[in-house]
Amino acid sequence: MAFVGLLALVVDTFTSSGSVAKRAKPVLTIEYRSDGASDTPVADPSLEVVNTSEQPVNLDAVTVRYYLSAPAGSQYTFNCVEAAVHCSNITGTIDAPASPTPGAGRYLQIGFTPGAGILAPGQSSLDISLQIYRLDHQTFNQDADRSFNADDADYTPEKVITGYLDGALVWGTEPDGQSVSSSPSSISAQAASPAPSSGTPSIGTLSSDAPSSGASTTGSPVSAPPGIVFDSFHYTGSDDPALGEHGWGIRTGAGGPGINDTWSASGVSFPAADGAQGGQVLQLRAATDGTKAGTTQAELESTGMRFLNGTFAARVHFSGQPTSGKTGDPINEAYYLISPEAQSGYSELDDEYMPIGWGDVKGPILDTTSWFDDQTKDRATSRTTIDLNGWHTLILTAADGKVTYSVDGKPLYTSSGKYVPRTPMSVNFNAWFGDLFASGQRAWDMQVNWFFASDKALSPADVDASVNGLYAQGSLFVNTMSGS
Repeated sequence: MAFVGLLALVVDTFTSSGSVAKRAKPVLTIEYRSDGASDTPVADPSLEVVNTSEQPVNLDAVTVRYYLSAPAGSQYTFNCVEAAVHCSNITGTIDAPASPTPGAGRYLQIGFTPGAGILAPGQSSLDISLQIYRLDHQTFNQDADRSFNADDADYTPEKVITGYLDGALVWGTEPDGQSVSSSPSSISAQAASPAPSSGTPSIGTLSSDAPSSGASTTGSPVSAPPGIVFDSFHYTGSDDPALGEHGWGIRTGAGGPGINDTWSASGVSFPAADGAQGGQVLQLRAATDGTKAGTTQAELESTGMRFLNGTFAARVHFSGQPTSGKTGDPINEAYYLISPEAQSGYSELDDEYMPIGWGDVKGPILDTTSWFDDQTKDRATSRTTIDLNGWHTLILTAADGKVTYSVDGKPLYTSSGKYVPRTPMSVNFNAWFGDLFASGQRAWDMQVNWFFASDKALSPADVDASVNGLYAQGSLFVNTMSGS
């Protein structure tokens, strides 16, 4: 149990005559603040966990359930925008109650890693700002959701949101009517009943007509190791405030490469995608009608994170053909790290996929390049003829005086000597045109499933194990890297 004396805190105290002398405080109180909008593409519930007992509570022993109506055919997911305990320490899944009821066909279950810390008696977790949305980004009505209350403009205790400690229900009333018992004999049986297990869906996402994974309130997530960054790109759109909170920015400024001054947020989205771990991706669309005025290019860049040495991995879906329209454009789909150009000790590491080819070179080709000086074009580079249409894991490892580029665990190129990082770099993903070959509408889509970085040199197997572990515990964003 999370602390000694749990029973004494959740049951009534009796006199020798059997009458109630005092009713103890609840162990935890879950407070809720609503965004107030009934019809919305994004629900914005905010939660606080308050320790109303007389003993300290480990947050990693606490779980909270927020109930949704989830109409048939809809598929929901969530993200953490901001939290006083840090979103890196928030985990979550969307699952089904053992006995779904009107207004509670699904629930978002929030948990905490050990890094969230301990609540002293009377202490609150403070604000945990969440977003819940449909993967098709359609508007939905919250009035039918059991846990929604438009009147809660300020933090208010809400018993239609349930709280658990070590799997025992200690706050609120479950949809089937089960509530915190005042009977000493029943407290050990208060663990929430998991739904029947019939497979494991994508973490953090569940269709309203999909089978439940049987997620339980028992068991605590492990803390993410220090020195990593992980993002599964669970965002509501290009205007999601969580993007900036998590250290990302969308390029909209002037300049190149490609068709100058055509960078646009309209090409950045976060759709559901088949074959994507966790069910959602970052999508970068380069589109054109053959004119500069009708062209948009797309880029996501880390504005609040910088990296120097270590392992930098991304699962990327490259497109070998346009999503729509005619083919033939020299398209560049890139994953790279780069330092500010005005900074001394310029550094840049590139993976650039060109399915059609580039210049006089016929594609598909992948260029892997380590830069020393962009002004004098001083770089070490290798060009590989390779068809990468589809999903692939790209890893750049900068350690021990060299940089190794690999695809799906296979090393392709290594640079060394002066062609290694000298100054911290941002990480970037972009899709852009080398030229416009003809008129007519067409669009190319590059997708990114996840990004993972470690300040240590890791093997491809270590990267896969780390990412799979983070997904398995419901961690959708983690940043434990000092200075990033």
